[in-house]
Amino acid sequence: MQNLKIRIGIIGAGQNTRKIHLPKLLALPDIEIMEVANRTLQSANISAKTFNIPTVRKSWEEVATSPDLDAIVIGTWPYLHCPATCLALESGKHVLCEARMAMNQSEAKKMLDISRRYPDLVAQLVPAPFSLHADKIISKIINRGDLGKVLYFHVDYQSAPLNIHQKTIHWRRNKMYSGMNIMTLGIIYESLLRWLPPAKWIKAEAKIFNDSTIDPDSGETVKIEIPDYLSVQIGLQEEISGTILISEVGSHAGKPRITIFGEKGTLALDFVPEGKLYFGRRDQTHLEEVSIPSNLRGSWKVEEEFINTIRNKTPFTHTSFSTGVEYMRFTEAVYHSYRNNGARISVSETT
Repeated sequence: MQNLKIRIGIIGAGQNTRKIHLPKLLALPDIEIMEVANRTLQSANISAKTFNIPTVRKSWEEVATSPDLDAIVIGTWPYLHCPATCLALESGKHVLCEARMAMNQSEAKKMLDISRRYPDLVAQLVPAPFSLHADKIISKIINRGDLGKVLYFHVDYQSAPLNIHQKTIHWRRNKMYSGMNIMTLGIIYESLLRWLPPAKWIKAEAKIFNDSTIDPDSGETVKIEIPDYLSVQIGLQEEISGTILISEVGSHAGKPRITIFGEKGTLALDFVPEGKLYFGRRDQTHLEEVSIPSNLRGSWKVEEEFINTIRNKTPFTHTSFSTGVEYMRFTEAVYHSYRNNGARISVSETT
């Protein structure tokens, strides 16, 4: 499709799609956003008017199978990622799917298997964003031995509550829409996989402190099933240990941070967009900020990479369906562990 217009349909014009994907796609040459379907016709019409999209569809299936489209951007909540992706690929469409690949590992594997049947179609996931600027230099620091042997890591990701008691439920805490996904767990693990080997086993504890809320669809009080506190012990390959703490209930939480400890030194990243990177040798009293050279600094190029890959210019760097299956396998292992009183779960054996 080199040098040809690419006609795109949108399934789920949610917040990220409206704020990021649509403006960035429309800023690229020879792109036409032709169709949109949302949860309601009203919201689809608003998105169509805002972004001058000529056709509003009543169902997502109409967009996925439309003969007038070349590619589909899926911005829905995870519950639709698998069916929408599979139908779009089977209908000959390239796919860019929002993060939190699927509801569970089984759906993620199905998406990967379907994508492999159509090797000429691009199947891409929206990547974990918080470390894109620093991934290359973190890998370089680790690989050239500045840390020495990596011993362990710790992730501290605490944020303000998504749901105050008795307010309407956020989709990320609604199991019907999010499945086995838990807060920012998949995003964190995807970033870790860019620098460190994969997990062999995990043990997890979870709690639900804000355990009831209002369902905006029914107006009734419902029980929340997705944790707002999670603690995970992890054993990576190469005998690296680690811990992840994620919470949406604490007050006065500090800035999210990933810290990697080695025999020779320590590396820390503020796990926020464009977060600062720090390094300190064992003989130093404190960590010092690391300046990221321009040739090693990454950035958000998701939409550009998606289009360039369709046009056979360059393959995308972030994120493959294979990586998505990896973080969904990890996420599901954590789910099974905390549901079984912190049982040690082999990540590779999770089904």
